[in-house]
Amino acid sequence: MKKSPVLFLAAVVALFLAGGSAAAQHYVPTPENLAQRADFQQHRLGIFLHWGIYATYAQGEWYLQTAGLNKDDYAVAAQSFNPVKFDAAAWARAFKEAGAGYVTLTSRHHDGFSMFRTAATDYDILDATPYGRDIVAELAAACEAEGLRYHLYYSTLDWIREDYPQGSSGLKTGRKGDRQDYNHYFEFMKTQVRELITQYPNLGALWFDGIWDHDGDPDFDWRMPEFYAYIHSLKPELLIGNNHHKTPFEGEDFQMFERDLPGENTAGYSAGQGISSLPLEMCQTMNSSWGYRIEDPWYKSVKELVQLLVRAAAKGSNLLLNIGPQANGELPHQALDRLAGIGAWMRSHAVSVDGTTATSVPEQAWGVTTRNAESLFLHILSPEVLPQRGGLCKVVLPLPEGMKPARKGAVTLLVSGEKLDYEVSKDGFLTVAVPAAALEEIDTVVVVR
Repeated sequence: MKKSPVLFLAAVVALFLAGGSAAAQHYVPTPENLAQRADFQQHRLGIFLHWGIYATYAQGEWYLQTAGLNKDDYAVAAQSFNPVKFDAAAWARAFKEAGAGYVTLTSRHHDGFSMFRTAATDYDILDATPYGRDIVAELAAACEAEGLRYHLYYSTLDWIREDYPQGSSGLKTGRKGDRQDYNHYFEFMKTQVRELITQYPNLGALWFDGIWDHDGDPDFDWRMPEFYAYIHSLKPELLIGNNHHKTPFEGEDFQMFERDLPGENTAGYSAGQGISSLPLEMCQTMNSSWGYRIEDPWYKSVKELVQLLVRAAAKGSNLLLNIGPQANGELPHQALDRLAGIGAWMRSHAVSVDGTTATSVPEQAWGVTTRNAESLFLHILSPEVLPQRGGLCKVVLPLPEGMKPARKGAVTLLVSGEKLDYEVSKDGFLTVAVPAAALEEIDTVVVVR
């Protein structure tokens, strides 16, 4: 059937207007949001806290899933969750002394339990536990007092709610599955994120997780652009990130990588995940588990953790380093030991990671580089590979385009300030002589001004 020219023209105009409307809805971050992004990159170390009623079982944050428990049996843990040794001020002080710039706490994990004051459910720390205090609020105040940015993790999937459309996980928790209604669940999430934004004024970012639960159902619509637009309408400067293991969606303000540095995929979560121009963050555990697990004492050494932080900074990324607090409110002593060790290093080396960016110099056998507006930093992480002669180690690297030492004496050791001999070849290679006796155990930083 042929269409009327008038109807055809009307259809074209409608299509044009629809396209113009869609284009107008593209996310444009506000100046305040861009300023928050810039500040986010000034502090390369963040602390991740996976804490909830699962700590009572001391078997990790996925215990409801891994143990195949019924949701009602699992929920009994709330009745004994009473972290009387929780000291928000002491926690925040330990994070600050470690050199961290921000903290990210799980406000609600996949088990559906809310660690904050909420009117959307009674399954929360104030209504369902003998503790009866708002942990999210207390840590928010403590972080603000220490000058730490405050972020909150929020799970987009739920293993207990009947309105959540079941995905690939949480299939044995005893849900009937006869009231799955994403529209209803979506409104529940909107209510809770509004509470998080309005109840905790210093909230700087929301860290979402769980979209991968419906990766096997490509037609499932999470309505994330709508969700993000709603959040930004409440607080435009709030940063949004989502641990979906994909290239960022429109409306997101930073990109995260789980257990891997940007561009790597040793953990298997980042296959096909491109690196965007957004601020970057990689998250990693201190030991092996996110939530507290008593059978997991295999904590990485201070050296391993500091070098991971340095390698993250060299890729222009933050490191969100996880701790699983115990059910009684204490941080594991191994975690406190690592924080103290990281802090000792940061007190004399922070300038070489905080506020720095990646360089064009690829990772070398001996280490990596970072830079700020004034200096290039050479991080010697593996000095054993450097050639030595007469008590000196020779470090050679291609200088980034347009960079060269500013003057005689411009190449020094960061910690001691000792001036180092160097030369720059005609083809732009820098050679620095570093005294072997000055090499540090964790990271010897050479500054090129």
